[in-house]
Amino acid sequence: MTEGLTKAAARNIFYGGSLFFFLLFTALTAHSHWYMVTKSTDKGGLTESVELGKHVWEENMCINCHSIMGEGAYFAPELANVWERYGGHNNPEGARMAITAWMRAQPTGAPGRRQMPYFDLTDEEMTGLIDFLEWTDSIDDQNWPPHPAG
Repeated sequence: MTEGLTKAAARNIFYGGSLFFFLLFTALTAHSHWYMVTKSTDKGGLTESVELGKHVWEENMCINCHSIMGEGAYFAPELANVWERYGGHNNPEGARMAITAWMRAQPTGAPGRRQMPYFDLTDEEMTGLIDFLEWTDSIDDQNWPPHPAG
C-alpha cells in the first residue's frame, strides 16, 4: 500500500469537487432567480408609471450619487426606503408632496453641504419617479438598508 495521494485520487477529488460546486452554484442561482421572481418582487404593482419612473431614474443617472437596494454610489442617501422615511405608508399624499417639494427645491445652496442638482422633471416624470420609489419600497429587501436613514 502506498502512502500519500496518488495522481488518480487527486484527479478524482478535483473533478468530483469541481462538479459538486458547479452543481451547487447552479442550484443556488436557480433558487435566487425563483425567489426574486416569485417572492421578493411586487410584480403586480409594476405599472407603466413605475416603468416611467425607472426610466427617469436611469436617464438622470441617479445611481451615480444614490444607491437603491445597495446598488449604486454612496455619495447621497440610499433610496430604497425613502418612501417609508417620508411617511408614505401612513400618509401617501403627504409623502408625494414632500418628495416633490424636496426635488423641486434643489439645490438648497446650504454652504458646506453636498448639493443635489436641479432636475427639470415634468409632473408626469416626477409622478413616475415617486411611483418607482414607492414600488421599490414594497420589495422584500430583507431589512435593507440596515439603518432607517438610508
